[in-house]
Amino acid sequence: MERSGRSVSMVPLVGPVEGPVQATTALARTGVEATTVVDRPWMPPTAPWERGPAREQGPPESAQRPTAGGREHLLTRVDGPGAATTVVRVTPPAENRVASPAEATGGCPVTGHGRSGGHPPPPGVADERDPAPVDPAAAEEFLRQVYAETEPGVPLADRLRQVRAEIDRSGTYTHTMHELVFGARVAWRNSARCIGRLYWQSLQVRDLRHLHDPADVAQESVGHLRAATRGGKIRSTMTVFAPDAPGRPGPRIRNDQLVRYAGHRNPDGTVTGDPGQADFTDHVVGMGWPQPQPAGRFDVLPLLITGPDGRSRLFDVPPDAVHEVPLRHPEHPWFARLGLRWHSVPAISNMPLEIGGVVYPAAPFNGWYLDTEVGARNLADTDRYDLLPEIAKRLGLDTRSVRTMWRDRAMVELVRAVTHSFDADGVTMADHHSEAERFMTFLAKEEAAGRRCPADWSWIVPPMSGSQTPVFHRYYDEPDPELRPAFLEPHGLRPRDDQG
Repeated sequence: MERSGRSVSMVPLVGPVEGPVQATTALARTGVEATTVVDRPWMPPTAPWERGPAREQGPPESAQRPTAGGREHLLTRVDGPGAATTVVRVTPPAENRVASPAEATGGCPVTGHGRSGGHPPPPGVADERDPAPVDPAAAEEFLRQVYAETEPGVPLADRLRQVRAEIDRSGTYTHTMHELVFGARVAWRNSARCIGRLYWQSLQVRDLRHLHDPADVAQESVGHLRAATRGGKIRSTMTVFAPDAPGRPGPRIRNDQLVRYAGHRNPDGTVTGDPGQADFTDHVVGMGWPQPQPAGRFDVLPLLITGPDGRSRLFDVPPDAVHEVPLRHPEHPWFARLGLRWHSVPAISNMPLEIGGVVYPAAPFNGWYLDTEVGARNLADTDRYDLLPEIAKRLGLDTRSVRTMWRDRAMVELVRAVTHSFDADGVTMADHHSEAERFMTFLAKEEAAGRRCPADWSWIVPPMSGSQTPVFHRYYDEPDPELRPAFLEPHGLRPRDDQG
């Protein structure tokens, strides 16, 4: 994990602790980091220490009396010599919790598309707590592909015997590092909804298959962000955590991306922040996440991670791990005063990866953003930030009729601002015209290699100026749901994720 000389401390915000009092240092095996969790009976959130400056001091001894249901968690984070932070987090009893599962939608694992056309896949993965044994035929098919396209050191016949014996013995098998990297890269190559596949062979794979515990997964998810960001020179990166195995599910990250902005519901029905994350925000608030006060438009959500035992935990993402770009326009000074920004690394985190019959339920993966994904979708969609009316007003456009093309004109300026800002800050971002040309190059290379190139037209064509790009003017091989290696349908939230 790249630390850049900084102490990284991940604090689990919510989660039952075994025994009356327990200290854990799972996140502090090296350096000066430590996390101490003290489990006490839950008290109503109206207690005075939950309001104002006294909140950081924790409850007085007189207030530590048992209350029916729920738990209170006192978390002490040690960030360095002489620097400690104590935070009170209250988990309400189960009957007081409100969990609103969000609809999970798949996306492009490169540009971070969350929804760019077509029909979203249904949420959830069947029987996630009881993984099935690996199909030996799937393992053999994958290994034959590995040996057809690469030159491993072990003869194919020997490797097939090893894998068959391992599956017979345990119901699964372990990929070599060569097989893991090849499988991860080919899954990207096979991703029918991704326009950025030309770079599939450059994917960097972080092998962390030994990590099961949610705390470790959270820590190394932050490590993923640091490794991928590189000060703005975004690197395509995948981090692979423990796989599913019979009798032992792997960990699962419930967030659709490692960095997402909260959607805070207001009494009048509006949402402050990202409406696309309002259900997820409701869910983690129901688990005890303390909403920032006042609620902001760009509050980073905690990570929600489920361990092999089925219990879920929340973890803060350190602010210095989230690289963001403040948005401004090359010609309109007022644009900067809108206070808009966007994060730099689109790391999809809830899509399982299947390689040779083995499922890795937590394999966060990123490429870099496409300009239109941020400017023409995330910030412009009516069910997201819906900024076009505000931009049009600032531009002095006539918004009384759609026939004035005010939405189109405002969208162009919004995308221009996004592209200009990322470029000015030296942060990698693709533009939709160049990326469309590169996709055609990728297509030609795949056809020259004798491989089919499945593509979902509704995802490949950019959401702005589609007809001005070459990807608009042709048909593609239909996506093949049986093609492997592949990214699978994303995990959904569970109604009682806080209970496991």
